[in-house]
Amino acid sequence: MGPYDIAGLVGVALILAAYAVTTMGRLDPKGAPSLAINFLGASLILLSLTQKFNLSAAIVEGVWAFIALVGLVRVGLARLRRR
Repeated sequence: MGPYDIAGLVGVALILAAYAVTTMGRLDPKGAPSLAINFLGASLILLSLTQKFNLSAAIVEGVWAFIALVGLVRVGLARLRRR
């Protein structure tokens, strides 16, 4: 198992852990920690796909990362407005 495989597995673990903790009500799905974990997880999976490309997986993870990034930007902008 190479470093790209490990990155992909860590990414999967992050996304699944975030989903589980969110489902249990311990993490706000719109909060920065949840969005950051999802963005990092999807990004790591995308990194792993650079070695063994799969179009459908790349689309899902690319969109997943984009949605999480948009959410993070919105959280950041909301914090700036409150100042």
